[in-house]
Amino acid sequence: MKGYFLTDQGQVRTHNEDAGGVYINSNEQLLVVVADGMGGHLAGDVASHMATSLLQSSWDEAPLINGSELAEQWLRERLIEINQKVYQHSLENDSCKGMGTTVVAAICTKDYFTVAHIGDSRCYLNNSYGFKQITEDHSLVNELVRSGQITKEDAEHHPRKNVLLKALGTEEEIRIDIKTLSWDPNDRLLLCSDGLTNKISDEELGEFVTSQDIKQAAENLVQLANDRGGEDNISLALIHYDHPKEEGDS
Repeated sequence: MKGYFLTDQGQVRTHNEDAGGVYINSNEQLLVVVADGMGGHLAGDVASHMATSLLQSSWDEAPLINGSELAEQWLRERLIEINQKVYQHSLENDSCKGMGTTVVAAICTKDYFTVAHIGDSRCYLNNSYGFKQITEDHSLVNELVRSGQITKEDAEHHPRKNVLLKALGTEEEIRIDIKTLSWDPNDRLLLCSDGLTNKISDEELGEFVTSQDIKQAAENLVQLANDRGGEDNISLALIHYDHPKEEGDS
């Protein structure tokens, strides 16, 4: 299994409020994270880096994740804990009031991957059935699409496109969306912030992800988003699964 993370400030922002990474623990299991912070001056940066660094440190000390139920439990419990810490930090520091961050995170083991998310950072899966988004944006426009009030095409240009319905750290209690899916050889995962998806269509994302080495695909996608304006920070992580299933794998 191979992973690659890339983040870029973009062409307009004065600093990068995104964070993330690909982390391997002592059990040789992989955690991938992308977080897109929001808030006042530098507060989004604080929220996204808090969430990412706390996930990383917890992952470094995590026991062997043996089964999807444990993976889902680990992600849910860690993100609820981290939400409390980010929320408390925002209450105790005036410069961080109202801060929060999206998070999309995946535990990748030999047989399956478990994805948890809150906000509008996304996870896509490319497999033998094609390239598909497997998370649901927690955003106003996505709720309008789901309820049939606007079309997906309308959503792309909606004036309130960036309004989130929930994020990590903005409220005392949160609910995390979590799902587990199985791997097949040569499947790929793309986790990314909306700085990428606001500039590049799903069809284009699929073309890059399926046709190029993951490092080359990541670099080319960031370059394309910047070429198209780069008004937001741009972050993505790509995972390529090349491990054949064997008896006894967990």
